[in-house]
Amino acid sequence: MSAVAGVFSQSYFHGTRANLRPGDTIVVGKASNFAKGEPLSWVYFSSTLDAAIWGAELAAGSEPGRIYVVEPTGPIFDDPNLTDKKFPGNPTLSYRSREPLRIIAEVTNWQGHPPDKLQAMKEGLARLARDGGQHIID
Repeated sequence: MSAVAGVFSQSYFHGTRANLRPGDTIVVGKASNFAKGEPLSWVYFSSTLDAAIWGAELAAGSEPGRIYVVEPTGPIFDDPNLTDKKFPGNPTLSYRSREPLRIIAEVTNWQGHPPDKLQAMKEGLARLARDGGQHIID
């Protein structure tokens, strides 16, 4: 394995509508991309592009969805909102950290989910919110 390959052996992604640049950070204390409520005490990210695409597509706001390659600056933990609660063993490779995520690059060539699949996800999230099940374990 070359030194360059080692640098990219583990990638992390964050999907959002925030317009950020390489070197910027995503920090705790911001509102969730998805649920109304108190500012979050964790930042969330994934090792799968698909999870980041969902993040970009479902994030609140009117800006275009964006996906960033991020670098955690501190310890990372499995995201309990998905790991073992919904998907035992963390197959979504979803994580969180209390330390900032540094933007490394933007993924500019990604394809969103089909409109019917996106609409079904939005309807499912709306149903959860209506039934009080959209709580984020923060």
